[in-house]
Amino acid sequence: MTRRRQSRIRKEPVEMNAISFVGLDVHKESIVVALVKPGERKAVEWKTRNTVAEVRKLGRRLLRESGRQVKACYEAGPCGYGILRQLQALGVDCVVVAPSLIPIRPGERVKTDRRDARKLATYLRDGSLTEVRPPTEAEEAVRDVCRAREDVREDLMRSRHRLSKMLLRRGLRYPGRSTWGTAHRQWLKTICFEHEGERVVFGDYLFAVEQLEARLKALEAALEAQAEQEPYRERVGWLLCFRGIKVVTAMTILAELHGFERFTKPRELMGYLGLVSSEDSSGERTHRGGITKTGNQHARRILVECAWHYRSKPAVRQTLLRRRAGQPAWVISIADKAQQRLHRRYWHLVLGNKKVPQKAVVAVARELVGFIWALLQGPSVAASGRAA
Repeated sequence: MTRRRQSRIRKEPVEMNAISFVGLDVHKESIVVALVKPGERKAVEWKTRNTVAEVRKLGRRLLRESGRQVKACYEAGPCGYGILRQLQALGVDCVVVAPSLIPIRPGERVKTDRRDARKLATYLRDGSLTEVRPPTEAEEAVRDVCRAREDVREDLMRSRHRLSKMLLRRGLRYPGRSTWGTAHRQWLKTICFEHEGERVVFGDYLFAVEQLEARLKALEAALEAQAEQEPYRERVGWLLCFRGIKVVTAMTILAELHGFERFTKPRELMGYLGLVSSEDSSGERTHRGGITKTGNQHARRILVECAWHYRSKPAVRQTLLRRRAGQPAWVISIADKAQQRLHRRYWHLVLGNKKVPQKAVVAVARELVGFIWALLQGPSVAASGRAA
């Protein structure tokens, strides 16, 4: 099983002698270009600035020098997909490749921008690179909202910890059980400090918490509004039939797994999410370790959170019934099968195999991915029974 869904960049043998291959080593301020022309082994190299105008000039130069048959690539990274879209708009066949799957020569100790660009062009010509499926601008916009919401959630957790630890240093402990509810907030209002510095710090920490809570609500409202629009509305409704999946969770799954049709098998999706076991085998020795944790960590984290809900006994209560109202019978059937199977799976691992709950939940998350794959493939796959 591969670590992530791989799409090998292939070249047509008939047109091989007519294509120029270009490697781009992209940085914030600059781009190093390596152009390998047909029939030549030595690359033509130059450096340009990473601006809209200069990228436009670069695209025109590549088309001019290569006779309009050119294929370019660069590594996925912080510069995103802007260069890809600019070059494609000019007619340059450009792809983004997975940096973690670029071949590495043993013993290679010299790394420069020009070497990297030259290596990308050579590997692209040889078909040794793995293409990344780029999101559309609309898909990327929704994904950015999901990731912004996750950033705010993490900041909120840190801010709450700062406030609680500040109180703990002064011997102030909340007597209740659940924090950050109505009762806990009323208790915070009763706290008084003797020194002005303490009052300033306490007020600042509390203000930060309230501000982040407001930002989190605004981002979640934006995601919920987006879930009511196409192309998300139908699939969000399907995902809401699962236990443990609400609107924000469903939108995160769909936004992070854009281009879902590229996963032709459930195990490909499991591998892309890094939920398959790592392996280090040689000869007669076979060793399997923890999950690979490759691929999309945002989707993996939220799926593991969903998997914790399947510890509880299967049930369809009022909230879940409301979410399922008006949904197709085949969707509800998959969700019910998932609830039954994943509950049994969790307790079989914990009680039967003596696994710790954290490992059991990861295994449940991996199987949950199979049910989600079958659901998002549509009724034809659901009828064939390929959910597991």
